[in-house]
Amino acid sequence: MAKQKYKDQAKEILESVGGPSNVSNVVHCATRLRFHLKDMKKADKEATEKVDGVIQVVESGGQYQVVIGNTVGDVFDVLTPMLGDMSGSDDTVDEDKSWFNKAIDLISGIFTPILPALIGAGMIKGLLMLAVEFGLSKSSGTYQIWYAAGDAVFYFLPILLAVTSANKFKTNTFLALAVAGAMEYPTLVSLFSKSSTHLSFLGIPVISTTYTSSVLPIIFTVYVMSKIEHFCNDHFHPSVKNVLTPLLTLGITVPLAFLIIGPIMNTLDTWLGKGYTALYGVNPLICGLVFGAAWQILVIFGVHWGIVPLCYNNLALYGRDTISGMIGPSNFAQAGAAFGVFLKSKDTKNRELSLSSAITALFSITEPSIYGVNLKFKKPFYIACVMGGVSGAITGAANSAAIASTPVGVLSIPVFVGKGFIPFLIAIAIAFFGTAILTYLFGYDDSMLEKKKTEPVEASTIKDETINSPVKGTSLALSDVNDSVFSSLSLGEGIAISPKDNNIYAPVSGIIRVAYETGHAYGIASQNGAEVLIHAGIDTVNLNGKYFKSHVEQGMKVEQGDLIAEFDVEGIKKAGYDPTVMEIITNTAEYKAVLPEPYGEVTKDNAVIKVKA
Repeated sequence: MAKQKYKDQAKEILESVGGPSNVSNVVHCATRLRFHLKDMKKADKEATEKVDGVIQVVESGGQYQVVIGNTVGDVFDVLTPMLGDMSGSDDTVDEDKSWFNKAIDLISGIFTPILPALIGAGMIKGLLMLAVEFGLSKSSGTYQIWYAAGDAVFYFLPILLAVTSANKFKTNTFLALAVAGAMEYPTLVSLFSKSSTHLSFLGIPVISTTYTSSVLPIIFTVYVMSKIEHFCNDHFHPSVKNVLTPLLTLGITVPLAFLIIGPIMNTLDTWLGKGYTALYGVNPLICGLVFGAAWQILVIFGVHWGIVPLCYNNLALYGRDTISGMIGPSNFAQAGAAFGVFLKSKDTKNRELSLSSAITALFSITEPSIYGVNLKFKKPFYIACVMGGVSGAITGAANSAAIASTPVGVLSIPVFVGKGFIPFLIAIAIAFFGTAILTYLFGYDDSMLEKKKTEPVEASTIKDETINSPVKGTSLALSDVNDSVFSSLSLGEGIAISPKDNNIYAPVSGIIRVAYETGHAYGIASQNGAEVLIHAGIDTVNLNGKYFKSHVEQGMKVEQGDLIAEFDVEGIKKAGYDPTVMEIITNTAEYKAVLPEPYGEVTKDNAVIKVKA
């Protein structure tokens, strides 16, 4: 069933982006499908966002990004077979892109596929550091094997990047792997590690540099390799191309990597590292404030990929990355904002969405919180950005840093063990709880909920149906109500409830037929034909809306369990009125029977009336 659901989602998404013929390539990250479309104008953003399971659509970096959340991998797996063979299909896609969009597209395309390996390895390294603190010996076989699992990904990072770079530059993957293998060849790594060793190639001195854990050298080397391979394929006769192309591609690229490309890129790596360190050193508190406040804004537009290589570069140069330390608490701030909405909202569906989004953000996936909750209501997002900046300033000043690359959430906290760890814990606590409190107090009110669109009411056939209680309380016979209009059943049969809280919920799914301005009475036409009147209190119309707050208006569609109004039960009593709530089937005459359920304690989830057609 679940797989069929993903197939249906994938099919609808594919249709909304213009069909398979409009897709030149698609990849996915932790939460998004990232489409490269041949013609953006053919994509129907509104239709995509209406697909069940789609949280938001973002057009950024030359990509059509469909935010789905944790199930994006499942959707991707069933979507790709629908696309057929896309090899070589995006040759014309880059023509209309700016250099900035091309850069973001390139970086995300290279790094996104290796994220699972980086996340898994980073978590292992962090947990190992904790294990050592609790007594695990570094010389034990257990530690050595797990350390190999965690460190190998980073040590051999150029090999992983060779694969994704080859795919991005449309060159032979195995030739790229051979080049990366040569750059990390153990004999050469050992020679270059000795300061007394001096190598030359055809009389040209080779700069002694190792490329383990490096980022830029292999990316640019594979780019140059792709040009050499394409040149050879274009100019050699088919009879010799299969032999000469790989020979010359490897024979030229590897020396170029050691003589020119690698040393230049390593120097650039060093400059970038020193440049960031210098900026950080000027005022780490301000640096953390800026990074922490701005990070989630960058995530919205997908341009955070422009900073990701700098994070990897810091790890390669220094073994720790302070950028992750500064931006990490912002994830907890987004979670806190969604949690604050959950605490404040009385709308059932909104509470479910905000709570699930908050939990997901605590585990490093912030898009559901950002797009599904915080941005929708604006103020929670603004508060989260401010608190992300405050907490980022704390971690920046404390020099908190990650020892491995991984999305920041509760499970990746061990990655930050070391200098600045305690301030990091304090910062994420401030980010989550501080944002939740501020959102609860100042950032959200149910009045921010979008009014549901008015839909035409179609004539419905009367059917058997169960009607739920609109309030929590104790149900009693309608004939026992101290008002002859209701107790005489002249308005129809039904029940009464002595309320025990201040919320009034929709007892059925349907359309609001009547919503009195005074907020004390509502008429709902159910999907199955019942006309349900909810009347809160006796003679409470005289209060002119005092003690009542409506959340609906005439013509709105509601689902069973939706909060439709609030009323102050104690205030109504003090004003001298009876707060008893009546629920009446006003079209009783159209039914064979209207049967109250046994009287007693009820909630909005309990059926209190059965109607027989």
